[in-house]
Amino acid sequence: MIVRIMGEGQVKLEDAHLTELNKLDDELLAEMENGDDAGFRATLTALLDAVRRFGTPLPDDALEPSELILPSPESTLEEVQELLSDDGLIPG
Repeated sequence: MIVRIMGEGQVKLEDAHLTELNKLDDELLAEMENGDDAGFRATLTALLDAVRRFGTPLPDDALEPSELILPSPESTLEEVQELLSDDGLIPG
């Protein structure tokens, strides 16, 4: 799976890591629903760190279609709410 972090670039991520990422996504969704800005910020950072840790960066000149687009680390709770689907940021 190709994942783009807005403002950073793309990484290739193996599907085997989706379970752990979905747990963080579920936490993020709950924090957003509760208006927990501090929790949201911490979990968004943890989610993006996990994608960076598990993923393999693609070269800057690679133009692969992204299957998943994640917000930048500076995104606000309101900006991320606009990106959400029924499953959160990460489907599944």
